Amino acid sequence: MTPPSGSRPAGTGRLVTGVAWALLLLGLWLWGREVTEGPGGSSAPTTGDIAAVGRPLGAALPPARDPLAPVAPRQVEIPSLGIAAPVVARGLDSTGAIDPPPYEMPHTVGWFGSGTRPGAAGPALLVGHVDTETRPAVFYGLSAARPGAKVRITRTDGSVAEFTVDDVQVYPREHFDASKVYGARDPHRAELRLITCGGTFDRGANAYTANVVVSAYLTAATSP
Repeated sequence: MTPPSGSRPAGTGRLVTGVAWALLLLGLWLWGREVTEGPGGSSAPTTGDIAAVGRPLGAALPPARDPLAPVAPRQVEIPSLGIAAPVVARGLDSTGAIDPPPYEMPHTVGWFGSGTRPGAAGPALLVGHVDTETRPAVFYGLSAARPGAKVRITRTDGSVAEFTVDDVQVYPREHFDASKVYGARDPHRAELRLITCGGTFDRGANAYTANVVVSAYLTAATSP
């Protein structure tokens, strides 16, 4: 979250800021309790009209495979976007929102560690900054993901869970639907959500106008 005025480290800029994160993550806190109890200088590269990218009509995607044993993630790779980044577990802060990676780690992805582990049944949640005041951050190109793209999660036991992107949506912050973003599309399969800020940067609100959400599901795995 945005640190108090005057306390933000020099050069780290606006990363993923205040209101957009607060709204997104408030939704996670309000909706996510069911999940856990159950088992700016640069412009963001997102669709300017806040339109959904979605899945092209008739696009054939591979079948889902059975979920894996729950193991924590260590790294995420999206080869088509040139993304390869370490993953760190993050919890909730004092306001009940998930704590994103620190400002000093703009190229690290945060995983909601109290939720689903990537590869296990249910939706695993990964969040990342879109940019800093001076340069792109880890998920700057996330909105360019397309259905059929591969997302590889290397887990701490050395196994690799490979997910296939199902769709890409851009949700305006005024109409953020937590159940659609965080809810399982199919309760019996392993799913993934990759989330960052999007839309345009509202300087008055000091926040982005939307959130980019990439949804994927488990289609392959390799053993350690």
